[in-house]
Amino acid sequence: MSSKITDRLARSTVARITGGLYIAYILGMILADVLGHIGRGTVEQVYQAIVTNPASFRAGLVVNLFSALLFLLVAWGLYVLLRPVDKNLALLFLLLNAVGVAIHCVSSFPLISALLQGDAVSGMQGFSAAQLEGMAHLSINTYKTGFVTAQLFFSTWLFPLGYLVYKSKFLPKFLGVLLMLDGVGCMIWFLQGILAPDLRAITYPGLAVSFLAEVGLAIWLLVMGVKAKGTKKASV
Repeated sequence: MSSKITDRLARSTVARITGGLYIAYILGMILADVLGHIGRGTVEQVYQAIVTNPASFRAGLVVNLFSALLFLLVAWGLYVLLRPVDKNLALLFLLLNAVGVAIHCVSSFPLISALLQGDAVSGMQGFSAAQLEGMAHLSINTYKTGFVTAQLFFSTWLFPLGYLVYKSKFLPKFLGVLLMLDGVGCMIWFLQGILAPDLRAITYPGLAVSFLAEVGLAIWLLVMGVKAKGTKKASV
């Protein structure tokens, strides 16, 4: 009896820590967008954020990178929780998430380039204002392409994750379904960003599903933890 209680407490602790990190990640991405339009902001919005308030943009960039780290930790927590359901699929979604996070971080480097192009100590004084603006827009466009490319991996990690949540018996099945639908939405976002960048409206339904799926999972883990029925003690 005491062993079962210990197992339940261990899983619930991992679940609540993971849920807290997930909430922190979501809030961090929102804050990065507020501070510097980093994320879904247009090229012009990002450029204006750099020009008008570079200090705020720098803060947004830092928050954006910390958020990427938090997302990787979330994936690790979910891996620990769901590994007993299917170790191979859990490892798959962890690897897909890690690749997505890596691309997300690397895609931020052009933003640093765009920021430095307007810095007096960056040695760019030999270029005209129009040239600097053009190079900044090119850097931001490169970032946007990298950011969208990361969605390929952030979409595919949701399919094994959603399946394992559905099969877990200690998390609600409806969250598993929503996560797999979220994967479809993120895949549409990736395809739209590469093939039809001007048709952003087709991604809006996916954003609504993403909010329900990922915020729902985060809140459930944080508030409810996991049911006692299901896997054995989660071990890291």
